[in-house]
Amino acid sequence: MRWLVVGANGMLGTDLTELLVARGHHVLGVDRDELDITDPAAVDARVQGVDVVANCAAWTAVDAAEEREPEAFAVNGLGPAYLAAAAARAGARMVQVSTDYVFGGDASTPYGEDDAPAPRSAYGRTKLAGEWAVSRGDHLIVRTAWLYGRHGACFPRTIARLAAERGSLDVVADQVGQPTWTGDLADLVERLVVAQVPAGTYHGTSSGSGSWWDFAREVVATAGLDPKIVRPSTSEASARAAVRPSYSVLGHDALVRVGVEPIGDWRQRWGHAGPLVLAG
Repeated sequence: MRWLVVGANGMLGTDLTELLVARGHHVLGVDRDELDITDPAAVDARVQGVDVVANCAAWTAVDAAEEREPEAFAVNGLGPAYLAAAAARAGARMVQVSTDYVFGGDASTPYGEDDAPAPRSAYGRTKLAGEWAVSRGDHLIVRTAWLYGRHGACFPRTIARLAAERGSLDVVADQVGQPTWTGDLADLVERLVVAQVPAGTYHGTSSGSGSWWDFAREVVATAGLDPKIVRPSTSEASARAAVRPSYSVLGHDALVRVGVEPIGDWRQRWGHAGPLVLAG
């Protein structure tokens, strides 16, 4: 199968490219210095001759998007629109990676794939625009959250470094979600495409749930430190420009319906991925 991976040098894109090559796919990986996804002519030229377009590129500076929403919209909304249109002309399946931020974060049970979006930040609004942009053609929207991986900056490596430097940390305990390894998400994306599942929206997060404080304690323990040095804090104490969802747990019913196994429990997956991630 011939894949175009957009955003191939990012944390997810790197893992997806490596996994696809290892599984025998033909992969063309491009990053922003090779393809401007806000240029429809450039996009159209790149998409020719592929079977799958996987868009891992995004404006992910969540706080900066509050003041630079038009720029974020160009990458997160217009870019996917151009990619999806080019994929449709080429007869390729479009895979758009999206986010939990399309929801309001005020639920108390896992968000379903068909629950009404209600983004509360510029980032969430622009990512939802990207979902709408790709939803007419042969598409897979894969929402994810709380990603960490071996390539690039991520929460676990930052926590491990700060814990070693400072000896103690305050970490938010009132935001709940699903820490998800990019290696697992890459695997899920490939399995969805190979299984030829129906077009639609799927949730690509680990199972279970925990807070940032829970996750930080797991990270610190993996780094060989005492998890008791991680103290619980509140969102109010660390307020930032963009509103963070209090509850980012996503359900996996759509995966179950099409016979694709969801990613395992986040603690179990961190136990597997953690040493690799912290080793860099």
